[in-house]
Amino acid sequence: MNQEKDFSPLTPNIVRALNDKLYEKRKVAALEIEKLVREFVAQNNSTQIRHVIQILAAEFALSQHPHSRKGGLIGLAACSIALGKDSGLYLKELIEPVLTCFNDSDSRLRYYACEALYNIVKVARGAVLPHFNLLFDGLSKLAADPDPNVKSGSELLDRLLKDIVTESNKFDLVAFVPLLRERIYSNNQYARQFIITWILVLESVPDINLLDYLPEILDGLFQILGDNSKEIRRTCEVVLGEFLKEIKKTPSSVKFAEMANILVIHCQVADESKLTNDLIQLTAMTWMREFIQLAGRVVLPYSSGILTAVLPCLSYDDRKKSTKEAASACNHSLMKLVTPEDDEDEVGPRDAESPPREDGLPKTEGDGNDMLSASQESVGLSNISFFTPATADRPQVTLDLDGIVQVLDRHLRDVSTGMMTRIAVLKWLYHLYIKTPRKMFRHTDSLFPMLLKTLSDESDEVILKDLEVLAEIASSPAGQSYPAGSCDNIDNKQELKVPKLGQPPGSKAVDTSPSTPSMNSYFYKFMINLLKRFSLERKLLENRGAFIIRQLCLLLHAENIFHSMADILLKEEDLKFASTMVQTLNTILLTSAELFQLRNQLKDLHTQESCSLFCCLYRSWCHNPVATVSLCFLTQNYKHAYALIQKFGDLEVTVDFLMEVDKLVQLIESPIFTYLRLQLLDVENNPYLIKALYGLLMLLPQSQAFQLLSHRLRCVPNPELMRTIDESKYMESKQQGTSVFTPASADRRKVTSDTDGPGRPIRSPHAQIDYNDLLQHFDRVQSKHLEVRHLRSGRATDHPDRKLI
Repeated sequence: MNQEKDFSPLTPNIVRALNDKLYEKRKVAALEIEKLVREFVAQNNSTQIRHVIQILAAEFALSQHPHSRKGGLIGLAACSIALGKDSGLYLKELIEPVLTCFNDSDSRLRYYACEALYNIVKVARGAVLPHFNLLFDGLSKLAADPDPNVKSGSELLDRLLKDIVTESNKFDLVAFVPLLRERIYSNNQYARQFIITWILVLESVPDINLLDYLPEILDGLFQILGDNSKEIRRTCEVVLGEFLKEIKKTPSSVKFAEMANILVIHCQVADESKLTNDLIQLTAMTWMREFIQLAGRVVLPYSSGILTAVLPCLSYDDRKKSTKEAASACNHSLMKLVTPEDDEDEVGPRDAESPPREDGLPKTEGDGNDMLSASQESVGLSNISFFTPATADRPQVTLDLDGIVQVLDRHLRDVSTGMMTRIAVLKWLYHLYIKTPRKMFRHTDSLFPMLLKTLSDESDEVILKDLEVLAEIASSPAGQSYPAGSCDNIDNKQELKVPKLGQPPGSKAVDTSPSTPSMNSYFYKFMINLLKRFSLERKLLENRGAFIIRQLCLLLHAENIFHSMADILLKEEDLKFASTMVQTLNTILLTSAELFQLRNQLKDLHTQESCSLFCCLYRSWCHNPVATVSLCFLTQNYKHAYALIQKFGDLEVTVDFLMEVDKLVQLIESPIFTYLRLQLLDVENNPYLIKALYGLLMLLPQSQAFQLLSHRLRCVPNPELMRTIDESKYMESKQQGTSVFTPASADRRKVTSDTDGPGRPIRSPHAQIDYNDLLQHFDRVQSKHLEVRHLRSGRATDHPDRKLI
């Protein structure tokens, strides 16, 4: 330093002592400066005071010589002590050179700078708050200082500054938040510790409302929550807990929408190997749960992003039980926010305040169209943004239905998606079809192929939920306004058709069956594609076919299911599959508890509808001769069953055929056919039943089924022994040529050729069934089966009756 330079009002002795390498001499100089400044204060000589501070800052604190810098620092501290309460007038000149020394490479000099600033702040107290950002910035750097002495000194200064902020009500939070937002992303542990403790202090001050600025620092807090230091994580948890408590107390003032995306991001784990990520995810999911419950429909525009984060967590195991439970609560609460009002048409700005419509679903029905093929691809998902609300520029809160459907579809297509997640996805789809059917049917054509594919899932529970969705699609009145897409090789159909009695083979009726509820166009499409999937995946038919059809009979009307499948199978080109499918349907019809009502309907063909159903089933059941006979047994058409069995001699009897006859015998011995076995007691009125059973007996080889049926037929009583007194008199008078009128004989006189035997009264709808036509149809179907088998075995046939249907 130039000793000849004028440093007045500082004396040469003060200047020399400030430049000395010994701390004691610099301290003596500082005392002299303090005395000098006090005199200037007494004289109210602010010019000289500023001059002294300027000399100490420029010539000493910012000098190139290290000892001079140390002397300048202690001198500035002495000035502040001397100024006392007036130091606030000169704080900028006092603080800035000291903060510059925080960046010095000499650790001892950084320590002296910290010491000097501590003395300056201690004197000024609340007056330093206008310079808080400068002090905070400097302290944040010292918090990460490698020297323990410097770090210790900075901690003392930090505590002093926190006390000042806590005591004051003039803290400028608006000016501080940008700096806090910048520094909160520091990766240094000490800097993070410094930041998080300051946030905790500010949050505890009643006059400082940091909650208003939480959206700006929430992401940084979650970053700090992932720190490797257990102490820092614990402090951060405390901070987030305090914020959440305050949010619950004052939800009306919370900016939920601005923080929703932040939580969505942190609810998703990027690296599951890190334990800290589990803590971040659990905390974010807990916050999300509270947000949905507190904010309500405010979060609906972000629902697609929330689901992206929540759905995968539903498949977590017990190691992440807490996260899974929080995610489940989020999912449930979010689902409850979707209401029928979300199905209203979107309105423009002028109509935003208009009342919602009261008509709910459209009353007009759409025209019939072709069905969509199961192999059709859905809309691509590569450009989806899951974190942008679809109605950000709209004042009203609307459901982001398109985004939700895309997220659900993506999870359903992902083969790695867990079972519970898939179930949740299907529950969401079902809920949306219930609450917002009109809007959901716009997405049905893209969802339908994947819903059909999901029927091949390994989980029964997933299949059940999938069937619920498909059943809702097939039966929803809203589907009438959104006709299904096209389906290859199938006639156009919108509703389930039933043939009228007396119609020629292959003709179509116009009206639906009055005994069954009308289905929309997606019902027939569903049936077509379900059978197509069974045809392509035979294991699905073998393992889950009966399960799927039984559940559909519960969810939809059983008559509709069987009626439509029979109608579709009538046109099936794969005859082997048609025969297998008929066998499956027949087994379900005869054995499943879900089909009890339908069996009763078919057991007595008293109505036009039951006869129509029988004719429809019969024409498809002809693909399987044994199934056709069992259908006749079920409907008590024993004469026709006997006629069919007589034709079995012309069929190709295979091992599979005999096994089916064996199963039929087992079914005859089951509770389903109890009424049939009891009718064997009335030998005279059921002669064709006994003939049909003897026909089956003659078809069987000497097997267990043969023995079973043979034993049953041996139990048939002698008709002479079963006659009543009136019947005996009638037979005697008949032999003698006289006529004895009895109630029984009156019933017999009403018998026509359409009855199974004497004494069975005619049923008018039953009498209208053209059984000769049904037999001819049976012959045509079996001829086609025989021709196909011959073609497959390399043998052609020129039989004139073996023509294709």
